[in-house]
Amino acid sequence: MFSITINRLKMKDLLKNVKAQITAGVGIVLATLGTVFSDKVEEFFGVEDDTAVTVEQKQEVNVEGPTINVIIPEQKKDTVVKKVYIKPKPKLSETEKRKKNGLDW
Repeated sequence: MFSITINRLKMKDLLKNVKAQITAGVGIVLATLGTVFSDKVEEFFGVEDDTAVTVEQKQEVNVEGPTINVIIPEQKKDTVVKKVYIKPKPKLSETEKRKKNGLDW
């Protein structure tokens, strides 16, 4: 019973969509016919078309900006010498050597 009700609702929705599409199609056809009819009436009474009248507009602009000269001086090559002094490792005394080897008493 429940599935029959769902199927009926789906059919109603489908028919509503089809009806809406047919209505939209008829509206488009009527708008097209109205446009064609108005064009024929204008042609009959001799109204000129806007595309027949051409207006020419010429505009020429010749703009030159100022000339910019950039002079870059020749680069000097410098050599940088950096002296790095490394401190020598301090020498271990006899006691420190024994501690390091694990012979601490």
